[in-house]
Amino acid sequence: QVQLVESGGGFVQAGGSLRLSCAASGSIFVIMSMGWYRQAPGKQRELVAALTSGASTNYADSVKGRFTISRDNAKNTVYLQMNSLKPEDTAVYYCNAEVLATTGTLYDYWGQGTQVTVSS
Repeated sequence: QVQLVESGGGFVQAGGSLRLSCAASGSIFVIMSMGWYRQAPGKQRELVAALTSGASTNYADSVKGRFTISRDNAKNTVYLQMNSLKPEDTAVYYCNAEVLATTGTLYDYWGQGTQVTVSS
C-alpha cells in the first residue's frame, strides 16, 4: 500500500499564490508518475499537471504559464506552485501517483484532496 499526504491548500485572493505538496510513502518500488487533478463543484475531475519519472511534464491549457509542477525524488514528494490564481481555479485538488510494485503491477493511488479557494 502507498499513502499520499497532501498539504498546502487554503484561501487566497485572486492574483495570489499557493504551493501544494504531496508526499508518498509505503510500499514503493518505482513511482512512474505523480500529478495533480482538481474537481470543482458540479464538474468532472480534470488533470492540472503531471510529471513522469523521466521528467516529462503535462499541463492543462488553463494553467500553463501560471502553475509549475516539480518533484523531489529523494523525498517521493511532488509540488504544485500555483501563481496568478484565478477564481476559476477554486476546486478540491487531488494528488495522484502511478506506482510500480515489486511484482511488476502498476497501481494508481489518490490523496484525500485539499481545498483551494480563490476569491475575486
